[in-house]
Amino acid sequence: MCGMSQQPPKRSTPERPSRPDASMSLLTNVMDHSLDDGYAEATARKEALGQSGLPKTLRAKLGLAAGLVLAALVVTVGAAQARVTAPVVAKEREELIDRIDQETESADKLEGQVDSLRGRVGEMQREALKKHGGEKGELAGVLSGAVAVHGPGVKLVVDDAKSATTGDGSGPRESNGFSDTGRVRDRDMQRVMNGLWQSGAEAISINGQRLTSLSAIRAAGDAILVDNKPLVPPYTVLAVGDGQRLSTRFQNSPDGLYLHALQENFGVRTSISAQDDVELPAAPSVIVRTAQPRAEQKGTS
Repeated sequence: MCGMSQQPPKRSTPERPSRPDASMSLLTNVMDHSLDDGYAEATARKEALGQSGLPKTLRAKLGLAAGLVLAALVVTVGAAQARVTAPVVAKEREELIDRIDQETESADKLEGQVDSLRGRVGEMQREALKKHGGEKGELAGVLSGAVAVHGPGVKLVVDDAKSATTGDGSGPRESNGFSDTGRVRDRDMQRVMNGLWQSGAEAISINGQRLTSLSAIRAAGDAILVDNKPLVPPYTVLAVGDGQRLSTRFQNSPDGLYLHALQENFGVRTSISAQDDVELPAAPSVIVRTAQPRAEQKGTS
C-alpha cells in the first residue's frame, strides 16, 4: 500500500444561510438606502460647492439683493413710461372733450336757426292766408294748425305708472311684446289722439306741440316723438271743443276705454277734465308738397 498518496478527504462546507427577508428585496433596499441616490449626489455636490465657493449666507444675501435691484428697476421703468404717456393721454382726452363741446354748440346753433326759420315760414303763411283768403283763409289756418287758437275744451294728462311692471303680453298690448307695460308708448298716444279727433276735437296739442294733418307720432327708443321732437312724461293733451261733451264722448269711445284699460291693468296714470278756455300754439310750419288747390269751375251761361 506504500507509494500511494492519499487524497485528503473532501469536506463539504455548508452554504451560508440566506437572509430571512431575502424575498423582500424592495423593502430591504428602501430600509438600507433610505436616501435616494440622486438626493445623495445633489447633497454631496452642494457640500462641495459650499466648501470651495462663497459661504451660503453671503450667497443668499447677494441673490436677494439682485432680485430687489431687478424689481426696483422694473418699477422705475414702468413709472417713467407712465409719466411720459400720461400727458399725451390727458391731452388727447381734453382735445376730444373740446371737439364734443364745439360740435354740441354748433348743433344747438343750427337747431336754433331751424326753429327761427320755421317761425318765419309760419308767420309768412299766416299773413298770406289773411291777405288772400279772408275769412276762409282764417278758417283754413285754424283747421290746418297754422294759427294759434283758444276756446273751451278738455285737458287730458297721461303719465307712466309709478312702478313699471313686466306683464305677460296680454291685454291692450297683447301682440307687441312690450317688456315694460307701465310705460306710455307711441301707439297709446296715437290711439288717444285719434279718439279725441273722432270725439269732436277741433284742435289738439301735446306738451305744447300743435298737431296737424301732417303730424306723426313715433317712437325713438323709450321716447315719444311728435313731428320728430321728443316729449317727456307726463303728456299734457289740450283739445279745443265742446268741453263736457268732448270729455264724455271720448271716455265712452273705444280709444277712451283703451286708455281706461291701461290705467286699470298696468297702472298708467290718467286724468281728464273739461276746461272753460285752453290755448293752443300754432304749428311751426305747414308745408304741403304734393296737394294742389282745385281750380274753380266756371259755369256756362
